[in-house]
Amino acid sequence: MTLLLAALAGALIGLSLGALGGGGSILAVPVLVYLLGEGPTEATTGSLVVVGVTSLLGAVTAHRAGKVLAVRGVVFGAVAIGGAFVGAKLSLLVRPEVLIAAFAALLLFVGSLMAWRLVGQSRTASDAARDEEFHRPIVTLSPHLHVEWRRAGKVVLAATAVGLLTGFLGVGGGFLVVPALLLALALPMHYAAGTSLVVITITSAAALSVRIGQGPQPDWWPVLMLTVVSAVFAIVGAKVASRLNAHHLQAAFTVLVLVVAVYTAARSFPALVS
Repeated sequence: MTLLLAALAGALIGLSLGALGGGGSILAVPVLVYLLGEGPTEATTGSLVVVGVTSLLGAVTAHRAGKVLAVRGVVFGAVAIGGAFVGAKLSLLVRPEVLIAAFAALLLFVGSLMAWRLVGQSRTASDAARDEEFHRPIVTLSPHLHVEWRRAGKVVLAATAVGLLTGFLGVGGGFLVVPALLLALALPMHYAAGTSLVVITITSAAALSVRIGQGPQPDWWPVLMLTVVSAVFAIVGAKVASRLNAHHLQAAFTVLVLVVAVYTAARSFPALVS
């Protein structure tokens, strides 16, 4: 029954990553801890494998469908690598109780943010303004070097925050990457979801390169099982993304995240203060 539940969770992780470009990765750690018996440190390491492989396959599928701006994704991911290294190093220095409590706090924040977005959020720019910004480069070399420092600063700050989150808590950060790509790079939504998978792949690989071989390592067989199921459904999610009702999918996933958040907080906070 435990493996069946883990397989179902893997399907949700993959479907969310493939269809929405993020969100599903935050379920990997609770699944590894509470369903598959991994410790918090081991789970956050193992989740990087689940998230990284799933995002890579989802990105390839989305790219074939013309939904990925690969160069912009690679640049954003490259900037985020520094934060991922720092976050991964910091994660090895804290107690497991602190790690899982921080993850629970993140879940509560993300669930609340997703719910708020579903209720309604005003747009910060008109379609015409966003389109103009999307086509305007941040750095130009000809006829002379010019950098739009305000936009460049937003990219650096957003990418570093995503990298820190990925390295420290073992999540892909897609729920931050997609809004960052929308706001910092002015990507249209139909490109942001696919491009975010490129960023998640890069940051997950960077964080895993620090964690692998250092500190407690997970039981790799459950991680492999979760990865395979998640990867298969990421391909499915990327292929059928245009056919799904994104609002309904986001609403269902938001409810799931909030339930997992409350459960994780109830389990982790008492252990932290005891």
